Amino acid sequence: MKTSKIILTLSFLCAILFASAQDQAALQMEAETIAQKAICVLHGTSGNDISGIITFTTSSSGVLVEADVYGLTPGKHGFHIHEFGDCSAADGSSAGGHFNPEHMKHGGPQNVVRHEGDLGNLEADQTGRARMSNLDPAISLSGPHTIIGYSVVIHAQEDDLISQPTGNAGARVACGVIGIAK
Repeated sequence: MKTSKIILTLSFLCAILFASAQDQAALQMEAETIAQKAICVLHGTSGNDISGIITFTTSSSGVLVEADVYGLTPGKHGFHIHEFGDCSAADGSSAGGHFNPEHMKHGGPQNVVRHEGDLGNLEADQTGRARMSNLDPAISLSGPHTIIGYSVVIHAQEDDLISQPTGNAGARVACGVIGIAK
C-alpha cells in the first residue's frame, strides 16, 4: 500500500514537471515567434530637433535594419544600440554604453570583432534626412542577446569605427527604445 502511494505520488510529480517543461518551451517559442519585427521611435536629446523611425526585421541571414531619420546635420553620424532602454536623461547618457554582451572591441558593422551594438554610421543629406537599409548578422530579436528593450542612439559626429571604446562619435543627439512591433 505504501509503495503504491509513493509510485502514485512520483507519477503525479513527473506529470507536473513534464507539463511545466512543455509550458516553458511553449512560452519560449511564443516569445521567439512574437519578436519577428521591432521598432525604435527616435527623439532628439536636449537642444536637438531630431526624429525618426528605425525598424528591425528578422530574416534568415540576420536582422534587416532600416532607418529613416530627420533633423540631423549633413554628414555622417555614429549609430549604435546602447546597453539600457532608458532615454530619460536630457543628454541621452541614461542609455549607457554600447550593447556589448560578448565584451568585444569596438568596430564597424562589417567587422567580425565588434560590439553587437555597432551599427556604423547614418549619412544625412543636405536636408538632414538619413536613410539606410542594412542586413546585420550579429544582432537578434530573440534569445539571450536580444536587442528588444535596449536603445538606439545617434551621435553628433561620424563613428571612426576604430577608436576604443566607442568610435569617437561625440555627443548623443537622438535616442529611442527598441520595442516589439506589430
